[in-house]
Formats: sequence, C-alpha cells, structure tokens
Amino acid sequence: MPPLHILHIDASARPGRSGVDTRGSHTRRLTHRFADRWQAARPQDTLTYRDVGRQPPSPVSGEWIAAAFTRPERRDEAARAHLAESDVLVDELLRADLIVIGAPMYNFGLPAQLKAWVDNVVRVGVTFGFDRSRPGEPYWPMLPPDKRLVILSSRGDYGYDPGGRLESVNLVERGLTVPMGYLGLTQTHSIAIEYDEFADERLRASISAAEAAVDDLVGKLARDFAEAAKPSLAVA
Repeated sequence: MPPLHILHIDASARPGRSGVDTRGSHTRRLTHRFADRWQAARPQDTLTYRDVGRQPPSPVSGEWIAAAFTRPERRDEAARAHLAESDVLVDELLRADLIVIGAPMYNFGLPAQLKAWVDNVVRVGVTFGFDRSRPGEPYWPMLPPDKRLVILSSRGDYGYDPGGRLESVNLVERGLTVPMGYLGLTQTHSIAIEYDEFADERLRASISAAEAAVDDLVGKLARDFAEAAKPSLAVA
C-alpha cells in the first residue's frame, strides 16, 4: 500500500511527558507512544507534528470571518494574510490520512488552544460546503473520505466514558467529533487516562490500560488501512 501521512497534534499546556518529565503531560505521553509505535510498524509513512499547546493558533477574529466568507478571487492581500495561518492548518488536515490529537480535559472541555485549531480548520468552501439554494440540507462535508481520527485524552476525575457517572459533562470528545464529523471525519477512536487528581494506584492502572489500548489501536488501524488498500476483485 502507498505511504500514509499522519498529523500528530499535542494540545497540553504542560511541555513534558508523564513518566519522563516532572509534572509532564499524560496526553503527550500517549500521543508520542502512538507515533513511536506507528513509525516502528510502518516506517514508510510520513508525519507532521504540531504543538498547539505551546504554539497556539490565533483565535478567529472579525477580520478572519470576513475574509473566510469572501470568495477567494475577491480577497485582497489583507484578507489573504488573515487566513494564511488557517490555510496552513487546513492543508495539514487535508493531507493527513490519520489525525492523532492529544486532548486533555480542561474544565470539562477542550483547551482553548485546541479549540482555536478547530475554529481555524472549519472553513466554508474548503472543509465544508454551504449553498442556500441547495435542496434539503444546505451544508455538506468536504474532507476526503477514509480519514481516521484518534483522540487521546486525560482527566483528573474518573467515570467520563459512556455509561460512566460523569458522561454527561464530558465535552472533550464531542468537542472534536462533532465539528470533525461535520467536515466528514466520522471514523473516530478514543482512549483516555483517568484518576490524575488521585495520584494513586488507580492512576497507575489507568495509565497502563491506556498504553496497552494505544498499542492495540496502532495494530488495528495499521491492519484496517492495509485492508482498505487491497484492490477489490470484480465478480463476473
């Protein structure tokens, strides 16, 4: 199969990785483990790394909105400048076959710097379409099919997964799956570390379980991509 391209995004405000650096990030630990395992299994693939935790994208402004909703051929130099950073982020998303995002839970939702990334890649006419005269639904997704999204999270408390005691206040996964699904990225996988605030054996067990789940997911996705790349056999 042809090489794949991976987009690896870290969003934690903590610069280091737990298990390596004092007060390091659990999400950075998981995303780097995923990337290391993936590249060991598929060294032919390429990877783009973006650290929005340490270098956050600019938040959307009034000028950005005006430029984004102006037809490309009518944008002046100032409008193009307002969208220049967004253009780079969108291009990275469009190129990627697999998007791996480290998304720690901050006050039940996404870090502001990761939300800024989301807002920069949700672009009318680029990643989603809109036509008022279109029959039925005026919006449609524009991302190429078959992309996969992996969300690697961490939480101070526990019970945020489906069926858990705090499921209703977990806005992290939905903060990514809803806008990304709107663009057409609907194949999603999530793994999280919990119990960070407890700092006891439950945290250690959660880290071990999450790391094992990452290893399993790397194997599963590598097999899925390989299977999807096989030519289909027509039956006469």
